[in-house]
Amino acid sequence: MDDSAIATAGQLPRTTPEAPPAAHVGGPDTVLTDAQVTEFVTEQLSRAGLDGQSVCVVVPDATRSCPLPLLLSAVHGALAGRVSRLTVLIALGTHAAMDETQLAKHLGYPEGELAARYPGMTVLNHEWWDPETFASLGTISADRIGELSGGLLHHAVDVRLNRAVVEHDTTLVLGPVFPHEVVGFSGGNKYFFPGVAGADIIDLSHWLGALITSAGIIGTRGITPVRALINEAAALIPGRRIALCVVAQSGSGALHSASFGTPEAAWAAAADVSAETHVRYLDAPVERVLSIMPDKYEDIWTAAKGFYKLEPVVADGGEVILYAPHVTTISEMHPEIAEIGYHCRDYFTKQWDRFKDLHWGVLAHSTHLRGAGTYDEVDGERLRVTVTLATGIPEEVVRAANLDYLDPGSVDIAAYQADPDTLVVPQAGEVLYRLRADRKES
Repeated sequence: MDDSAIATAGQLPRTTPEAPPAAHVGGPDTVLTDAQVTEFVTEQLSRAGLDGQSVCVVVPDATRSCPLPLLLSAVHGALAGRVSRLTVLIALGTHAAMDETQLAKHLGYPEGELAARYPGMTVLNHEWWDPETFASLGTISADRIGELSGGLLHHAVDVRLNRAVVEHDTTLVLGPVFPHEVVGFSGGNKYFFPGVAGADIIDLSHWLGALITSAGIIGTRGITPVRALINEAAALIPGRRIALCVVAQSGSGALHSASFGTPEAAWAAAADVSAETHVRYLDAPVERVLSIMPDKYEDIWTAAKGFYKLEPVVADGGEVILYAPHVTTISEMHPEIAEIGYHCRDYFTKQWDRFKDLHWGVLAHSTHLRGAGTYDEVDGERLRVTVTLATGIPEEVVRAANLDYLDPGSVDIAAYQADPDTLVVPQAGEVLYRLRADRKES
């Protein structure tokens, strides 16, 4: 890979293209009532011209804070009886499927009583492991990928998407926006790619983010190279796309704001609010972080967000501890990560012939959790910070994956809180921490 391209491309956010402004309610200093949310959703959908159409609603899985029962109830109330078909599609990306017990809790209905709570509505997991799930929308050429990526990648991609989206007249993206390690801020068209997409574009988009680095892209507003790529792919979707993008209080069911419009416009409005509510600024770096991971992160593949959101404030030579006693596996869906281990970006790019045929999305996850570092044949891999797992994963598995181990039973949270060199972050994984000197205003 071209080191000069990696060093210079994708560092500045791109200008957001012109789009009709989104309808909006709330703001950074607001907490909306349930009635306000329901009224906003009902009013926007009543004007959306959906009568007689089939509608696919793409929603997040349980790894995101979002009052989904409230939102889905409002959507169902506004559309039931008006649309010809209503399907909810869970945007798993490549996460594990949700079973009936999990879906009932997530969507807000008594287990086994979907039809009674949401009559006329079908719920589907995105079965990313099944090739029959997908429809091909076309190919983005290598030359175009080069333009979108700022020269980082020149690799054509087959854009494959869950056929449920293609087989409905309109798709409504419904979900929250947070700072994100691959794209800058999550939400909008990201619910299509990677949310309900095929492996090729998931791998390409995640590896592009990894080349820029998590610390380099996370919390960047505007159209980052990865956002440009997923917007390009979304433009190939044959049906109409609309979005209800919300900004939630991390760890709660409350909403600061909601935006409705095209996925591009609704996302941009929500990202502006998220940048004010989901980013904390420190005056100086810290030596150590204890990220206390909530139960919604069931493996390291998802709990790694406790590192992504804290890496920017850790001093050189410092440490991030992911404290998650409930986590017992690195990834059931992607066991190859335990074989590859966790390494910095340069470890892969400087040995590209060795790794190029592996899933690029797995390589991207590896670099995102290991953070900044360098690699060369003489000195090997040199890493900026230490990543320590205090989880239920056996020590030999943790160390074999190139991470440090700490017995979770030895973790004294109060002692860490009393240590002036340690930042303790409860409910870690959604709020981004940055140094004030690095504040991004764009």
